[in-house]
Amino acid sequence: MILTIKELMEGYKNKLFSPTEITKWYIERIKKLNPKMHSYITVTEEKAFYQAKKAEMMINSGKARGLLGVPISYKDSIDTEGILTTSGSIIDEKRIPTENAEVVTMLEREGSILLGKNNMYEYAFGITSQNPFFGDVINPWNKNKTAGGSSGGSAAAVAANLCLGSIGTDTAGSIRVPAACCGVVGLKPTYNLVSMKGMTPLSWTLDHAGPIAGNIEDTAIIMQTLTGISYTTTGLNGLSGMRIGLPTHYFNENMDDEVKKMYEKAVQHMIDLGATIVEVDTSFLTDVVSIATTLGTSEVGVVHKERIQSAIHLYSEGAQKTFEKSRLISAYDYLNALQKRAEWTRRVSEIFLNVDVMMTPAMPIATADVQTEEVTIGGQNESLGDCMIRYTSLFNITGHPALSIPFGLTEPGVPLGLQLISNHNREDLLFRAGYAYEQYALTSFYSDRHIKMQ
Repeated sequence: MILTIKELMEGYKNKLFSPTEITKWYIERIKKLNPKMHSYITVTEEKAFYQAKKAEMMINSGKARGLLGVPISYKDSIDTEGILTTSGSIIDEKRIPTENAEVVTMLEREGSILLGKNNMYEYAFGITSQNPFFGDVINPWNKNKTAGGSSGGSAAAVAANLCLGSIGTDTAGSIRVPAACCGVVGLKPTYNLVSMKGMTPLSWTLDHAGPIAGNIEDTAIIMQTLTGISYTTTGLNGLSGMRIGLPTHYFNENMDDEVKKMYEKAVQHMIDLGATIVEVDTSFLTDVVSIATTLGTSEVGVVHKERIQSAIHLYSEGAQKTFEKSRLISAYDYLNALQKRAEWTRRVSEIFLNVDVMMTPAMPIATADVQTEEVTIGGQNESLGDCMIRYTSLFNITGHPALSIPFGLTEPGVPLGLQLISNHNREDLLFRAGYAYEQYALTSFYSDRHIKMQ
């Protein structure tokens, strides 16, 4: 059973199945697949059936609305009242919040069904899904490839149809990168458009929360519930009149040949759909990853200062190294990074005076093998972590909304992601461009995903 949110709601309306039946199917599927995939840390079976029965009563009384009866999940750094919330760390292995994060309250108010809490890189410190405490998240396309992170459990769960949507967080690419690796849709909205209240922070300057779903329409439906803004995909098959910007610098540099080839193909698809291609000057960008790292690493040390004092030995080795780096960053470097943030936010916003949407690959490389630590492109070595966030982290710095949608499959059969970016609070343009591209180019991809995940 693989449905979209729209198909699910139609099925409820036509009495083809009930929320309880759907919940039972998903819980059984999670129990079957999750022991090998590690996409969930906690499965909330009892709560899910309770919410399903409530949804059933409302549907039977004609009160269908929002996400009523839709099975979803949350990254495990998002607080859920009375439910274990670990942030992927043994330090919080017994932490049970006393109230919901704001996004949880909003989605539950609209009738969503909580299936569980998704696995993640410890405290969202990394861009892969390696977790020494709860097991590494497995990419459902290929167990030897990374699922991306830190919202890897959410993306893998959506890809494997262990939920119809999930809420993740994104500090340098942590929604978009795993969405790209797992062949699903992930949106980092405009900074502060979706509340971070009730989520374990990483960097207050860079943190965003947003949805991961199987297609554009499902992503738009979840966003509409989170924001109260109407995002429609009706009648958006073409891109006539839309100006799509292609960066002349940075986003077209040090890129795998396979990614470049698929990117050029995506550009042609946009032209076929009626879009006008416009080159945009991004030559002002330098050391983007360095600036993002300075901001994020500085702030994470402050966020965790009390835990560091009492439980530094319980953190993973990678986390301990991050805290060491945090202490070494000077006030000068941090303030300089904030100054760059203000400058780049202005410069990127100016780009959207001449284009509606900017387009880049989600990552410069194809989805990497699980044990990869360093990559070589054009004779240049780069750490995997820096490489995977090279095209995404700018938009955490500037706060512009960015969407990852599948390109298609590489020759070995692993997904790649296309990134679309718009001006602040213009997620509607991302949905328009993404939906048109999806309808034109991704029918066979979605069919392959359906077959692969059965």
